[in-house]
Amino acid sequence: MTKNRREFLKTVAAAAATAMVPTAGVIAQGTHGRAGRIDVHHHMIPRFQPGNNLRDWSPELSLATMERHGIATAILSEVQIPEYLNDGSEKARAMARQLNEYGAKTVKDYPGRFGFFASIMLADVQGSLREIEYAFETLKADGAVINSSAAKKWPGDPSQMPIFEELNRRKAAVLIHPNTQPHCCINPPGVQPSMTEYDFDMNRAVLSLLINGVMTKCPDIKFIIVHSGGTVPVLAGRVQDRVPKNRPDLYPTGALDKLRDLYYECAHASFPWAMAALRAFTPTSHILFGTDWPMEAAESTTREIPGLGLSDDVLYAIERGNAERLFPRFKI
Repeated sequence: MTKNRREFLKTVAAAAATAMVPTAGVIAQGTHGRAGRIDVHHHMIPRFQPGNNLRDWSPELSLATMERHGIATAILSEVQIPEYLNDGSEKARAMARQLNEYGAKTVKDYPGRFGFFASIMLADVQGSLREIEYAFETLKADGAVINSSAAKKWPGDPSQMPIFEELNRRKAAVLIHPNTQPHCCINPPGVQPSMTEYDFDMNRAVLSLLINGVMTKCPDIKFIIVHSGGTVPVLAGRVQDRVPKNRPDLYPTGALDKLRDLYYECAHASFPWAMAALRAFTPTSHILFGTDWPMEAAESTTREIPGLGLSDDVLYAIERGNAERLFPRFKI
């Protein structure tokens, strides 16, 4: 693409973005003519990011997808291949800083259309604490994104507690995303990790946070679990029955209560059976809308929603209202 064409597309997208912000009096219209959806699981893939499984992406392509699917605002997160952020090196810290500054610039360039989750490095405690301070205080991040595992450690490893204590102090929203390179398991031949392992990996991450006491000690973190919680809702009963009896913080009802208090977004998991399990497990107020775009086609989520038979009020809560409470600056 030529430089002139890139500039033209950016100009057009910026004009569209301006027309969508509340101050302009026009908001993206979603279901039932109400204000458009807030997508809490929407990726940015800047050209400088390392990785072998990246997609074509630009803010303009995001905006075009958002227009097609009634999305007013997308909260961007990096598609983390976490090892390059978690070796404790200055190079890794510089990459996290570059990603976060890019996210903040995108938010500034397209007012009202984007937010961003700051990338932090769970295996690098001191680097993470510095980056959290910069991202939240200088860049005004909307939250943080971590992986279901990093450097062959699960979130909740005792070494990471200072990171979670700081996120708790800030009452941060924290999106947990599957590690695209799960370290623990080998699937049968022909079974791709994206078929099964990502969602099992999410469950292991959640249980690490639970069993290591992060959810008890850091109750003000708003964890967001992707893909309708993966296997969390269907395994929660088995988890509850096996919580050690000598853990008064988790027994007899604490484990279920803590898992229900998490937030869950529905990217590529808005199928009737997945949503039935999630809605039976957690209150509607804890369910959010997401797409996982461009790693997944947005249609894989949006095409299923009309068939769920949700009332207007429930639909609005999932698609926008609940996110407005988590991220008040997007409230209209």
